[in-house]
Amino acid sequence: MDNRSEQKAENSPLYPAIDPFSQQMLDVGDGHKVYLEQSGARDGYPVVVVHGGPGAGCGASMRRYFDPTKYRIIMFDQRGCGRSLPYASIEHNTTWDLVRDMEQIRTHLDVEQWAVFGGSWGATLSLIYAQTHPDSVSHLILRGVFLMTQPELDWFYGGGAGKFWPELWQRFVSVIPEDERDDLIAAYHKRLFSGDMREEMRFGTTWTQWENALASFQSNGFGGHCPPAYARTFARIENHYFINDGFLNQDQKILNNMEKIRHIQGYIVQGRYDMICPPAMAYELSRKWPRCDLRIMPYAGHAMSEPKISSELVSIMDKLRF
Repeated sequence: MDNRSEQKAENSPLYPAIDPFSQQMLDVGDGHKVYLEQSGARDGYPVVVVHGGPGAGCGASMRRYFDPTKYRIIMFDQRGCGRSLPYASIEHNTTWDLVRDMEQIRTHLDVEQWAVFGGSWGATLSLIYAQTHPDSVSHLILRGVFLMTQPELDWFYGGGAGKFWPELWQRFVSVIPEDERDDLIAAYHKRLFSGDMREEMRFGTTWTQWENALASFQSNGFGGHCPPAYARTFARIENHYFINDGFLNQDQKILNNMEKIRHIQGYIVQGRYDMICPPAMAYELSRKWPRCDLRIMPYAGHAMSEPKISSELVSIMDKLRF
């Protein structure tokens, strides 16, 4: 089982694309139905994929990080995004709602224990889920660690990252009046929830492109084309979480609860030049986690798709022991 499957595509660390063997809409309560799918081996070891954002949704390429003959790959779209309904809803949409949804998915699928695989906000949610349900988690595999702290938000929305990309930062702040720029999360919140659909899509696009432009180590500063409806949804959900401090009080902060998961084997794959989630938090997390294997990848940024990041994630999953 140490060897990589020959099913991998030539010159790619990822496994070939596969289709789900099961897709459903799971009623999780509060008027929400969560899109849930399974792929890979029906009798394989269960791994749940926790996407980022909040608000990004899962993509088909996420199935390709796992040997489909070894893993039962479980993916879901968090409340309000992707294929989950109601789309773009922030009602009953908090960190703790998502934690409950994950545990409901686990019991619904009759999974005793699973590996939890998440990056960026997905790492945040994975850690909080594990701290809430430590007996349900066998391994944590994290990428681009984000711990939902004020210093991290200040870095990305307070000018820290902007010092490396001043021209993009100027584009991000220029749409906000000068007297509101001391709190850009609040300023964008006002416009993302204005009730004017065109305004919400315009500011949602600017918000989303700022993040997208900094995701890759090899970024040329282009944030890509964001369909306005998607950008609005992503930005609204993400901003909703950030303006509410991730719905975490001081006692619920991740670093204050590491004792609860000290027994869980963890892996962190972190880009050395991650502009969105700098390595400092991954390092701090690893210092409080005895069974954590921190791997900082040179010449890599934030994106899961970066070659060094994706290759290391696949390697970890190939060698995991249960």
